[in-house]
Amino acid sequence: MSSDALIPFLQEPDSPEAPPPQPGSPALPPWRVLVVDDDRDVHDSTGYALRGLELVGRPVELLHAYSSAEGLMLLRHEHDVAVILLDVVMETEHAGLAMVDNIRNGLGLHNTRIILRTGQPGQAPEIETIRRYDINDYKTKSELTRAKLYATLTAAVRCYDQLCRLDASRRGLEKIVAASNQFMAEQGLQTFAEGVITQIASLIGIQPEGLVCASTDPAPGAGEAVDYVVIAAAGPYRHLIQKRLGEITDPEIVQQLSHCLAERRSLVAQRNLTLFFSGRDGQDFAAFVAAGEPLREVDAHLLEVFCTNIALCASNVSLFMRLRNVAFVDRMLGIPNRTALVQHLDEQVAAGELHDLVLALIDVDQFAETNDMFGHRYGDLLLGAIAQRLTQALVSRCYIARVAGNTFAVVGLEGVVNPEELRTLFDQPFQVEEINRRLSVSMSLVRCAEVPALNGSELLKDASIAMKRAKAAGQGRIEYYSAALGADSKERTRLLHGLHRAFDHDRLFVVYQPQVSLVTGAVLGVEALMRWRAEDGSLVPPDRFIPVAERSGLIVGLGTWVLRTALSDLGRLHQLGWRPLRMAVNVSAVQFGQPDFLQTLDEALRDKQIAPDCLELEITESVSMVGMERVAALMREIRGRQVAVAIDDFGTGFSSLSYLDQLPADRLKIDRAFVELLETERPGARIARMIVPLGHQLGMKVLAEGVETERQVAILRDLGCDEAQGYLYARPMPFDVLCEWLARHPVGMAVEG
Repeated sequence: MSSDALIPFLQEPDSPEAPPPQPGSPALPPWRVLVVDDDRDVHDSTGYALRGLELVGRPVELLHAYSSAEGLMLLRHEHDVAVILLDVVMETEHAGLAMVDNIRNGLGLHNTRIILRTGQPGQAPEIETIRRYDINDYKTKSELTRAKLYATLTAAVRCYDQLCRLDASRRGLEKIVAASNQFMAEQGLQTFAEGVITQIASLIGIQPEGLVCASTDPAPGAGEAVDYVVIAAAGPYRHLIQKRLGEITDPEIVQQLSHCLAERRSLVAQRNLTLFFSGRDGQDFAAFVAAGEPLREVDAHLLEVFCTNIALCASNVSLFMRLRNVAFVDRMLGIPNRTALVQHLDEQVAAGELHDLVLALIDVDQFAETNDMFGHRYGDLLLGAIAQRLTQALVSRCYIARVAGNTFAVVGLEGVVNPEELRTLFDQPFQVEEINRRLSVSMSLVRCAEVPALNGSELLKDASIAMKRAKAAGQGRIEYYSAALGADSKERTRLLHGLHRAFDHDRLFVVYQPQVSLVTGAVLGVEALMRWRAEDGSLVPPDRFIPVAERSGLIVGLGTWVLRTALSDLGRLHQLGWRPLRMAVNVSAVQFGQPDFLQTLDEALRDKQIAPDCLELEITESVSMVGMERVAALMREIRGRQVAVAIDDFGTGFSSLSYLDQLPADRLKIDRAFVELLETERPGARIARMIVPLGHQLGMKVLAEGVETERQVAILRDLGCDEAQGYLYARPMPFDVLCEWLARHPVGMAVEG
């Protein structure tokens, strides 16, 4: 466990200093504090933080244990240990909590205060665990600066000292501990405050009749008066709940509470008791409890212990509420988050209430572009406007959450949660900062009763699968989850895992297909193509595994491997005498979008000692998702290195010929689908015949892919096409077979047009 969390001890400028010793005062025994942590740096940092300090007028003696077992052995022999600073995770994940169990139940040390220290907030114990083991407090290590450690230990040793002093008052003490344990489990401030009234009444033997006032603002500005409101009330005072202190008509209550809060101390009157509780960050509160007859003399120490414990509990209740908000509420929008949604769905699954329920995901199309255009502040405000509209329209009938940056979830009956109803919520534009913006959204929906889901996570995963399908189809699309869609997703997952294994076990290899001049018939180059041989010896088609590799990001590593392998084999071909040959290597849009793509290219050319003008990179229209300006700039950088660029699969999806005009490419490759049309009169044949002159008009060579017949060759020659590749000439082949093939065919250079 890192000791970085304790570094603030060395830099805290406002840490408390030890009070000067009082002359003639008797020497008091030190408070004994046991540090149990498997990280020696934590021990050193704690010792440094407490060096020279006194707690409640007494010095501190540190005891050290580096495991839970060592700590328990020490506690069996050492006495009067006031506080234990205990790491949650040591030799095992639950070592700290197991030690707490032994301390309380095995050793019977009930007065010793235990402060759990955690490396991460997620390691904090559950509320039930805190209640069961009487844990005094818990802090993340990053919280425990020198000043806060001092304050935490001061409160803990005071509590320990008071508990020890009151051992003779066992019955009252047990009530205090019981109250503390109960309050630690409370999750709401009102419930907590009601418990305070009940416990005060029980402690001093009166009826639970009273009220609790708390500050309405935990951090008022300078010069502002603190206002208090009744947050809990019992008995004849119940009608005062939610009233401000100034609105209470009973002058005695107002006077007692006002004095108590102003003077920050508890007050005992003949027929009532007003206790002051110091809260965290200035959020103090006070409890007024009435009695039907004059109060008997109340043990001041007992009340002091009670107030100390309850004040700590109040802070923990507040902390629990904040932690719950962090865990379950979207901090920016104030609506449930992904974790809360999963919990809600889990509850529906457990209760068997999925019938007619639909889970819908709503994803804002082109949200990143909106951020780029108007700025992130505008994007945040837009998300807030969407959340507000969804909440206003649906919150009474549906559960609404934000599950990702620009993705919302809605759970409700199908009569409400369906594409038609949800679409209407986006018919009107959203006005943000005086800008009206109409939004396009993609949706995915899961009919929960039709899915054999075991929990909320599975349902959300199914919705996400459908959303991926919707987004892949374009903007504004809707997709319902189905068993077939789930099976397809599982197949892609299986392929991805298999692809990882294949890469690790050398079952991927590169084959090469020749590219031939239609003018001279000479071989001008070869295209490198990746292949995958499965464990059973069969070949997995590239159109199955390449998209999976692209979606997962694995294509970046695979693409670099293919590039370096192809350049290495090209060097061998040149050494064998086929120096004019060029090598064509495919580059995916994902690779093209990598910030270090040019560096990867330069390193491959340098390491393999290949002349840049012998390499050609083939890109498809999908690189447009990177952004046309960036693509064009990258292509200029690549051509500036003398590396050629080809546009692959032309004709299958470019949405605008202006894209083609913006891209500074050397070669245009006609997709096989258009080559097949050349021999027919089917729709698209005329377009196929226009591609060759179009490429020449843009200053590019034109290469036809998928050429399989002599008739196609004749038509391509008549059209003026420069080059071709396809089964008519050769299938893709391994390097050794390629060498044998090249030995039987002429190899030349391209003829300039």
